[in-house]
Amino acid sequence: MSKKDFYETLGVSKGASPEEIKKAYRKKAIEFHPDKNPGDKQAEENFKTAAEAYEILSDGNKKAKYDQYGHAAFDGGGGGGYGGGHHMNMDDIFSQFGDIFGGAFGGGGFGGNSGGQRRVKGSNLRIKVKLTLEEIANGVEKKVKVKRKVQAAGVKYKTCSTCNGQGQVLRVTNTILGRMQSATTCTTCGGSGQTIEIKPNNADAQGMILEDETVSIKIPAGVVDGMQLKVSGKGNDAPGNGIAGDLIVAIEESEHEFLKREGENLHYDLYISFAEAALGVSKDIEAVNGKVRIKLEEGIQSGKILRLKGKGIPSLNSYGNGDLLVHVNVWTPKKLNKEQQQFFEKSLTDPNFIPNPEKGDKSFFEKVKDMFS
Repeated sequence: MSKKDFYETLGVSKGASPEEIKKAYRKKAIEFHPDKNPGDKQAEENFKTAAEAYEILSDGNKKAKYDQYGHAAFDGGGGGGYGGGHHMNMDDIFSQFGDIFGGAFGGGGFGGNSGGQRRVKGSNLRIKVKLTLEEIANGVEKKVKVKRKVQAAGVKYKTCSTCNGQGQVLRVTNTILGRMQSATTCTTCGGSGQTIEIKPNNADAQGMILEDETVSIKIPAGVVDGMQLKVSGKGNDAPGNGIAGDLIVAIEESEHEFLKREGENLHYDLYISFAEAALGVSKDIEAVNGKVRIKLEEGIQSGKILRLKGKGIPSLNSYGNGDLLVHVNVWTPKKLNKEQQQFFEKSLTDPNFIPNPEKGDKSFFEKVKDMFS
């Protein structure tokens, strides 16, 4: 007896997209699923045939061969799981395509069994780590002490008799579509699939104890306040054969004494005297990688912004650093002695002291606009 055309089996055309083929297979799989058709041999046969069709048509190379030669392309077992009159078994189908019908039948397993014991994950732990601006700029490795739940020495677990180690119990209900099966977390073992056989005296009901552990956390350069990092497997352990949860690390940025952060850029307020502004001066600027010496030209104006390229914070998601913006502020003395007062009184009428901005001297608003452009 000749095999039915795979496109006809799934009810799609030869020009169907991969998504349309997947959708059609899911529809057939749910229609003929053994859990929905208990004891129906024809439904089971249709279920297997649909899986065979999907195995070929979902694979670009196999599909091309099938389009050219039909079923003859795989005579002799050359189809990688499909050959001649071979039928896939149920375990093959659920292990390969279980994700296609997701949780529609208790997680995609045949008869509620997805091929192995359920592994639960322990709960996550959360901590805050306070970092200086220098640590953020350069990256840092922090060692923190964490109090986490671990399995007690000598604890022994056994397979939960209620759910047979699956962590779920199945419930069959009658609907307008027929008998439908749903899965709920086993209340006896809490979903772990295992219960305690031997419990040490110092352990809790799940066989766990609290233990201090020093965890090393590698923090990359460029993190921002409020960002969360994850250290896998350093949360609480899970009972039995479960896997540990994660340690969630929230970043808290300490305020710097001199530098203000704005994204990847840093701002520094530099105060100089009248004399320094008039004569020019060299100054040491506080940066995140140490001091930087800059030269101020004579006659520099208050409000001038000097941009030191690459002296800011590294970008977390791309290459390069931000800049360090030095804001020059000319300090006006609040009190003058008699000699100083006389000097400045004479300066009031001196043409050299009368403000005379050139066209190239930008206003404060233009400088701010340039900073953010």
